[in-house]
Amino acid sequence: MGFHRFPASDKAALETSRRGNRYFWFTRLRLQRTVLRKMRGIYLSPVALLLVFICQVPAIRGQECPGTQELQNSLRQAHKLLSTHEASYLQSLRTLRKKLSLLQNSAARLPTKANNVTCPKLEAPLNGRKLGKILLPGHEVHFLCDLGYELVGSETRQCKDSLTWSGQQPVCKEINECSSSPCANGGTCTDEVNGFTCECAKGWAGSTCQSPTPTFFVTITNMSAATAGAAAATSFPLATPSLLVRPSKCSQVQGTTHCTCEAGYTISGRDTSICTDIDECELFHNGQAGRLCLHACVNTPGGYRCTCPMGYNVTQDGRSCRDIDECATRQNNCTRDQLCVNTYGGFQCIKVECPRIRNATYVKTSPTRCERNPCPVDNKACSQAPNSVSYHYMSVVSNLSAPRVMFRVSAVRVLGDTLRFALLGGRGRRHFTVQRSDRQTGQLMLVSPIQGPAMLEVEVEMSELERRVQIGRYITKITLFVSQYEF
Repeated sequence: MGFHRFPASDKAALETSRRGNRYFWFTRLRLQRTVLRKMRGIYLSPVALLLVFICQVPAIRGQECPGTQELQNSLRQAHKLLSTHEASYLQSLRTLRKKLSLLQNSAARLPTKANNVTCPKLEAPLNGRKLGKILLPGHEVHFLCDLGYELVGSETRQCKDSLTWSGQQPVCKEINECSSSPCANGGTCTDEVNGFTCECAKGWAGSTCQSPTPTFFVTITNMSAATAGAAAATSFPLATPSLLVRPSKCSQVQGTTHCTCEAGYTISGRDTSICTDIDECELFHNGQAGRLCLHACVNTPGGYRCTCPMGYNVTQDGRSCRDIDECATRQNNCTRDQLCVNTYGGFQCIKVECPRIRNATYVKTSPTRCERNPCPVDNKACSQAPNSVSYHYMSVVSNLSAPRVMFRVSAVRVLGDTLRFALLGGRGRRHFTVQRSDRQTGQLMLVSPIQGPAMLEVEVEMSELERRVQIGRYITKITLFVSQYEF
């Protein structure tokens, strides 16, 4: 294998080319270092890097590298482009920071949403109790007082959508049993917890000073000594078989005999040794001090006692009657799916069922409330059906005085511009009327007394309108159980 020999002229050209390449590489490296020093800390885009090293390719191929001036112009353009991008980037950052600041300020001004979606817990009043544990909006809590105390304040409070309670916190105030002046015939009353005591005036006795204690004097004159001695030797009292008749107590002083009877008895006839029972029930049936007993009076030897009808207890004063709450004391036979309603003298077991209306369905949202399920968009008949139906039960005494407010219907929130209240059908409608008490409340009025026993039903409709177009109907069905007694 031989070697190719170049001519002398070719050798000189080759040496000159090698020297030029060394000079080029040396110049290129110095230029790169200078550019990198000037652009230290500046991000170089791929275009700028391509311009820095673009002369490598021509050198390899033996082509001429771009001049220094041309390279600097390219770098200036790249620097200008980077400056433009940097200014745009900074402007975007400032805009984003401003928007974040606005969002933060807006969020700070928004009302803090409570984590709790229930109304505050209510405590039972002192000497009373609370009925109801659900604290969600729309639910009610009821309050009762112990015997001997009366409720002052709201008997029922409802949790509103604003998570506040309607009405005022009730308190149980001790009943002043002496306010009704139960002590008759000048007796002095002393109030006690759930009762009272009477200090009777002279000549009267009994729990309410209702029984007279008369003292009878029989004077025997023109008596001989023997007769007087015999009278003085007479043994008292005399035995009698009947409890309604008792012997008198006699004493003789200077020829005069004085005879007295025990409380509740009196000397009748000419026989001064016999005391006969006083029938207080007949004697004081309609006296100036009123009837002895609210319901029935039973005469007893030396006194009397009051009785009450079934479903009532005799009160502490022994004269009045108080209804027994069979629902609260669990003296009823209502099942779990039934609602126990206490009435005067008894109770009622009621099963509340939602109405069955064509083209509409209802679901029970509480033991006494049914709400309509959402209606299809094209079902107009469904949208005209009542939005809700509520059931309420009341117990009243016979011949309750009128006029008086029996029930109130109120809107918690109003979506429309008008509310209308109307009285619908039901047994006993002639005894009632509906009138507005304020913009959002209507009240059911009793206009004539009702003779018991009776059960009446009445319906109150509350309609909500927007520009005279009905947007909602709410029905309240009220059932009244009228006692056969006036207490």
